[in-house]
Parts: sequence; C-alpha cells; structure tokens
Amino acid sequence: METIRTALEEVAEFGTFFALTIGGGAAGWHDVRADYATGFADLVERTATRYGTTEMRIGASIAQLSHAARLWSPVLATALTHGIVPDLTRIDRADDGPRLRLPTPEGHPYKNPEQLFDQVVRRHLEPLAAGLRVKIASRLLYGNAASALAEAGRAIVAARPDLAEAATELVDHLLAFPELAGKGVLISPKLAFRRTTCCLYYRVPNGEKCGDCALAGR
Repeated sequence: METIRTALEEVAEFGTFFALTIGGGAAGWHDVRADYATGFADLVERTATRYGTTEMRIGASIAQLSHAARLWSPVLATALTHGIVPDLTRIDRADDGPRLRLPTPEGHPYKNPEQLFDQVVRRHLEPLAAGLRVKIASRLLYGNAASALAEAGRAIVAARPDLAEAATELVDHLLAFPELAGKGVLISPKLAFRRTTCCLYYRVPNGEKCGDCALAGR
C-alpha cells in the first residue's frame, strides 16, 4: 500500500490529470461505477453547459476524453516510473466534478500492456460508453481513449525525458490493441499524435480543432 501511495504521490507532480486523491473520508465522493450506469449524465450536461453547447454528444465526448486522461495518466506513469500499477477496481468520483479518488490504494507489479489496457479500457471506458444516454460513435470514443493515452505518454516524457524510449514503446503497444488500432498514429519522438477521429470540440462556440485532430489543416 505504501509503495503505490508513494508512486502516485510522485507522479501527481507530472500534471493535473496524474493526480488521484488517495484515501480520506467518503463525504463528497461516490463510486464511479454508478456514473457508468447513467452514462455520466450529470457530468455530460455540466460539460455541455460549461462549453456553451446544447449538443449533448459534444458534452459526452469531452467528458469521456477527460475521464480517459485521468485514468491513463497515473496508470502509465506509475508503471513506467515504479513498475507498479494502481488497482482501479474501486475508484470514486467527486460529487461536484471529474476528480478521482482511490479509497484504498492498492497496487500490483507491472507485467505487460494488457494489464494496463484491462484496467483503463475494459474496466472503465467501455462500461462508461455502454451507459451513455446520447448516441455517439464507438470509433470516436475509442479515438478519445487513444488520444488521451498518447497525451499521457507525451506529458510523462516532458516531465521525465529519460523515459522517452520506454514510454514510446509502451504507448505503441497499447495503440496496437484492436480497439485502439487505426484511431491514430504517433508522428514524432516526443509522442505527438495525429488521430483519425475528432472529439467534436471544434463545434462548441469559439471552439477550435485540437492539435491532434484528424481535421487539422482542412
């Protein structure tokens, strides 16, 4: 327990999406699996309102992309820096936003990319996608997962350049899983990514195409 706590506290310094609240009281938090059953309904609506759009599929896409980043980032970072993976079987979400908490920090030795894919995609992103109340293409959602994965790797390399080779190899392995294959490609040694789908952010008022957008340059 102390090993995974130490690892998570250290990688939290890499950026906002790497930070998981560890332990503490249950007040203000709830099991994120309850959100998956309702398709993140409250967060989707809140996200759409925040960006000034009435298109709930845009709110769903942006909320899911943010959640994917909050899952991939600490998982990749602890695997690369400490050879340990946090157990995300039980994870809480803040009642008032997207922040995540591990009620009881537990970890397992890092074995292979399949272990990470299972933790993030199969246990969390796929149940979330299954519960969405708005129609949104699965290809787009997996594209968001791939984009969040690549961005997590890029942020790790920015914080720890010595991990560039290992991070690139790991991200490449994960992008080769059938669900993520064809959703984008790494285009530089610093893990710059070009996706083949669009998260729809450009459709919000004053929105623009993201740096990895498939529509960039069009």
